[in-house]
Amino acid sequence: MNDPAPSFLKHQINLAKASCRMGWDVIRTRGPGKITFWFIALLIGIAAGFAALFFRKGINWLQATVYGTDDVQHLHSFISGLPWFWVILIPTFGGLTVGLILHNFTKDARARSVGDVILGAALHDGRVETRAGIASAIASWITLSTGGSSGREGPVVHMAGVISTWVSRRINADGITGRDLLGCAVAAGVSASFNAPIAGALFALEVVLRHFAVHAFAPIVIASVAGTVINRLEFGGVTEFVLPTYGDLQFYVELPAFLLLGLTCGLIAVALMRSIFWAEDFGNYVQDRTGLPRWLRPAVAGAMLGALALWFPHIIGVGYETMSTALTGQLGLYDAIVFAMLKVAAVSITLGGRMGGGVFSPSLMIGALAGLAFGLIATGIFPDVSGSSSLYALAGMGAVAAAVLGAPISTTLIVFELTGDWQTGLAVMVAVSMSTALASRIVDRSFFLTQMERRGIHLAAGPQAYLLSMFMVARIMRSPDDERAADEDTCWELINAGTYIDGSATLEAAMPIFEQSSARFIPVVTLSVDAPPELLGALFHVDALKAYNRALAATAAEEHS
Repeated sequence: MNDPAPSFLKHQINLAKASCRMGWDVIRTRGPGKITFWFIALLIGIAAGFAALFFRKGINWLQATVYGTDDVQHLHSFISGLPWFWVILIPTFGGLTVGLILHNFTKDARARSVGDVILGAALHDGRVETRAGIASAIASWITLSTGGSSGREGPVVHMAGVISTWVSRRINADGITGRDLLGCAVAAGVSASFNAPIAGALFALEVVLRHFAVHAFAPIVIASVAGTVINRLEFGGVTEFVLPTYGDLQFYVELPAFLLLGLTCGLIAVALMRSIFWAEDFGNYVQDRTGLPRWLRPAVAGAMLGALALWFPHIIGVGYETMSTALTGQLGLYDAIVFAMLKVAAVSITLGGRMGGGVFSPSLMIGALAGLAFGLIATGIFPDVSGSSSLYALAGMGAVAAAVLGAPISTTLIVFELTGDWQTGLAVMVAVSMSTALASRIVDRSFFLTQMERRGIHLAAGPQAYLLSMFMVARIMRSPDDERAADEDTCWELINAGTYIDGSATLEAAMPIFEQSSARFIPVVTLSVDAPPELLGALFHVDALKAYNRALAATAAEEHS
């Protein structure tokens, strides 16, 4: 009887040879395209990293110029010694400049930010507005340099989106490639802003692309690392904040306190988001009632911020000085509560006044203040079983930011990478999970998705909701000369009965009509004020369902590839 071992070994060797030949064929026929794509991702990461770096240094330079200080890291302390009229005039003139820029270079005088990048990924093949995006970046730069109380990361994310859009248009990228390039740019921008490569990559996947497809992971990581390298070449490998001591969490006794902190921070995050939306609506109301020019709205907001800064200069700018003070436990309970409430008001005035900027940094600052206040109370009541109050500030910072951004994974990692404190992971994760679970039930998942919902774009509900808005009725209908066209007499009967749809509508408007009328097709017409409807064709229910099904299948294939 022959020994089976040699034949088995020979079989394995033949399999290995076949695998090597197959691998070489893949590299030879498809490899260069993939390698080229990764090289493009690297270049986009470098470009987005430099954009984030220049934006950050540009803010520091303009702040130092307009306020007349060499130490912008302690700007709040310096402002308290300025003449009162400068404290008011600087943000007012900054707001006026912002208003004129947005009025002339955007359609709606609104600065673009992360929500528009998410929209570009979902509905526009990974493209964002370039002209409005550049104008928004300049407007946000002026806002943050002249007293606006918002964050720099939102504008950086959109600037990164402008870079990837330019590349996508040059290479005529399809939807999947365009979204992947957008994710690369966003990852690099966030990584360069926070010196946080892990969180930058996950932020792009979790918040912007909203899936974790394997095909997107490698290029996004490459770009994220490139953005981090750009940051570290300038600032080194130091963390953004340095905590005085590491928290000695009493795991089993103190965990309920962090659960409660998470719920508290979830409510605070909702209050922040609702305050911003209320300020936006109130600003629209005042603008409509008074006839205030839209270019003057940011100037009014700037004057309000300047008046508030006369007594509370910590609201000016990004707020990293105050955040660092909270994380090191150098604020008292009263100051922490008052500063958090005033920061919410200042952020609402800034964004409601359409001055530009983002909500990332403000949510971190408000979370740190809220967490510190909670920690001071908790450690005061139970001093024998509690860690340091700065640990609560750290957990609160992550909890509020995660609920606002709708990004529990990447926000948790950002907190770790900002502070370098990996020993308190359990406390942060518990607080983050509770805050996001609560806040996502009250708003539409996050600040950005709620923004889109307010514009009538249903991204929060998932592809099954927003994909319908991508298909124009006129592109799917059957024209009268089609061999499968609907009977014209039947079409006019339906029109006279009030069952029809305008040619410029989307499937989002058509599907409810099908459901209500149970019709096999809907007449498509052109509507005008002075003329009767003109029949363009008919939209068949089966054609609408086929288009919708193909889009769902393509989305599922992308998310699981």
